[in-house]
Amino acid sequence: MRRTEGGEVRQALWSCLLSGCLLGALVANAAPPQAVQQRDGQHDFDWDIGSWKVHMRRLLHPLSGSTTWVEYDGTDVVRKVWDGRANLGEVELDGAAGHLEFLTLRLYNPQSHQWSMNISSSTAGTLSAPAIGGFEGGRGEFYDQEAYNGRTILVRFEVSVLTPTSCRFEQAFSVDGGKSWELNLVVDETLLKDEPDRAQ
Repeated sequence: MRRTEGGEVRQALWSCLLSGCLLGALVANAAPPQAVQQRDGQHDFDWDIGSWKVHMRRLLHPLSGSTTWVEYDGTDVVRKVWDGRANLGEVELDGAAGHLEFLTLRLYNPQSHQWSMNISSSTAGTLSAPAIGGFEGGRGEFYDQEAYNGRTILVRFEVSVLTPTSCRFEQAFSVDGGKSWELNLVVDETLLKDEPDRAQ
């Protein structure tokens, strides 16, 4: 009985050693893991360079239960900066709620491979907190965290390239860490005119 037990133990040990040797050989001969190549997105906004006709819908009082929307029409002129690694947009809109002027500055970070979206209005005169993100498959998502009416909220910007000559921007707020979102801004744009360097 002891001899049988000893034989089983030796067999089990040899099996373990053999398995270990085989595993070691497999690991030694395996191809080294390749570094994940980050996508270069420095020209992700090239499609946006030019003059656009704009229609904007804005929720008048976000996060208040309000369902009152106001509408504006106007233009957005976007210029390429730093060979496309940045761009500057000038937006002018008019509607029943008045005249609006915005400046959009978008900057590409070559280290993080992400874009920041920065917005200012002529009434504020300072840039907003940057929303950070990027594009995948013709659609961009950008997020930031900021204070709004005494509470901290998440802000999400979504950019959709609908066709070569049309796009949509949407903004939504979340008060529960991104579990739910309230849409408060929808901007539809149609290309009026390419800038000469848009296709470069």
